[in-house]
Amino acid sequence: MNNNRDIIVRLREHIPSFECTPGCHDCCGPVTTSSEEISNLPVKTDAEHDAALEDFTCVHLGPNGCEVYDDRPLICRLFGTTPNMACPNSCRPKTMVDPDIEDQVHNYIANTRQVLV
Repeated sequence: MNNNRDIIVRLREHIPSFECTPGCHDCCGPVTTSSEEISNLPVKTDAEHDAALEDFTCVHLGPNGCEVYDDRPLICRLFGTTPNMACPNSCRPKTMVDPDIEDQVHNYIANTRQVLV
């Protein structure tokens, strides 16, 4: 049986990437993520979390964009790759994510302990 880390790696491999509109951070709101995924992210202070929530942004959003882009959670990776989570600037990969992979991401999220990033 695969453990959660193996599932994360497998799903990440199947989520396509694409170029975003420079300066856009529409997908960088507060999100939840699994304990496994957050363990790869830098620890932020309560004050940093409070400030991000007040601005309704992600605590890992810096002045030049996502500061944890390579380790960003599955939900962040899925944004813009599916019609169900379309980019408001119409950015998208050449090939959208397979609906089965999208379902597996949502299933993973629904069946793991989620914490606020």
